[in-house]
Amino acid sequence: MPTETYIAGDSLRMSDKQIKRIGVLTSGGDAPGMNAAVRAVVRAAIGYGIECVGIRRGWNGLVFGDFFPMDTDSVSHILAAGGTILYTARSKEFMTSEGRERALATCKMLGLDGVVAIGGDGTFKGALELSRLGVNVVGIPATIDNDVGCTNYTIGFDTACNTAVECIDKLRDTMQSHERCSVVEVMGRHAGYLALYVGLAVGATAVLIPERELDFEVDVVERIRQSRLMGNTHFMIVVAEGAGSAVEIGKRIHEEIGLDPRVTVLGHIQRGGSPTARDREMAARMGYTAVKALKEGKGNSIVCTREGGIVLTPIEEALQQTKHLQMERYAVLEAMHATKR
Repeated sequence: MPTETYIAGDSLRMSDKQIKRIGVLTSGGDAPGMNAAVRAVVRAAIGYGIECVGIRRGWNGLVFGDFFPMDTDSVSHILAAGGTILYTARSKEFMTSEGRERALATCKMLGLDGVVAIGGDGTFKGALELSRLGVNVVGIPATIDNDVGCTNYTIGFDTACNTAVECIDKLRDTMQSHERCSVVEVMGRHAGYLALYVGLAVGATAVLIPERELDFEVDVVERIRQSRLMGNTHFMIVVAEGAGSAVEIGKRIHEEIGLDPRVTVLGHIQRGGSPTARDREMAARMGYTAVKALKEGKGNSIVCTREGGIVLTPIEEALQQTKHLQMERYAVLEAMHATKR
């Protein structure tokens, strides 16, 4: 299978003018691997003889002119760093027509022939608005929730999963020692990818996700009872934040079963840390592809992964696409309850 495929190639192709200078920004929630993506964009651009400008604080940087020239020294030793050296912010100003006009003026003043925007759906909505003003934009999906509809994978997901698994494994040690129930809340306001993946990886007693309506008696109480009948004396409940409050889930467990759960909200710890090999490798491939697309005039698109390959999807089309949770993972989780862990 080829590693790069261009969807609707002619419709993506812009003018054949030479690309001399591009900008790169990170926007929305930070995700491990964003720095690796920035590094890939800068180094790929330099390899093509293209100048690169770093734009600080996402779309705000274009609105208020917060930028600096980038070279190989700018991205040295950032491959393993979490967060983003370009900082990130959500821009209310960019949501207005006046703000977008100011952003366009910055692009013209800098002589940018294109912009690489790294982030999630909110970032790509901004990219679409800027592209409608005539700026060539390519998006790179980076969010720990893995909830961007047009791509199978987003940068940061694997690292966030590994961070959550490491934390839960440590919690399990103390829960087992004291024969307790632990309720752990992970990120995922609108999507349960992280919770389900982590729950399966740690052998959770139950996993609560926003995509599946909660039946507390069946999904929590009965799961704990079955686990106890199999001889287990400690229980792990993983909750996606969009499926309910871990604190409230803990209270209900205490009221209905009499256990005294310990509640842990992992919160923003999941966003931090050194990116895994998978996130670094994916960031490198996506960053290179984004620059290559701009150079070849195949912009106004999102870099996506499908079936192991890299593809480009037009921004408007990408934003209309949805991704459904792979519920076979939930079936596997249920099957695991038949075996004592």
